Amino acid sequence: MGVKSKLIKAIAGVIIWTANAERLAGFYRDILDMAPISQRDGFMAFQFGELRLTITNHSEVKGDARDPLRIMVNLAVDDIHSAYQRLLGKGVKFLREPEKERWGGYVATFKDPDGNVLQLLQQPDAIAP
Repeated sequence: MGVKSKLIKAIAGVIIWTANAERLAGFYRDILDMAPISQRDGFMAFQFGELRLTITNHSEVKGDARDPLRIMVNLAVDDIHSAYQRLLGKGVKFLREPEKERWGGYVATFKDPDGNVLQLLQQPDAIAP
């Protein structure tokens, strides 16, 4: 795999701060079909193995992401074409249709309701022969 850090053992989670957690978390729950493991007013968390994705309100966040390409969350899928079609059917507007990368995998890019850029990612080993 890679060289392990002597200081950091893993990425424990990612927080997406927003001015409207109910709207944004609803997109991740209802459109992306993620199942929350914890939720309360202004907060929703999703768990993937050891990694937690949290959507929560922050008083200093206003409006859409000002620099939506600064951080991109890759969402792993087994069949990118199927996931793409399913999300299109739910009204998701893609910036980039599924496309094969030079390293062998596929990516498709879209935005969440706050304008954060997300990417469906299908690894080469998930591609049927």
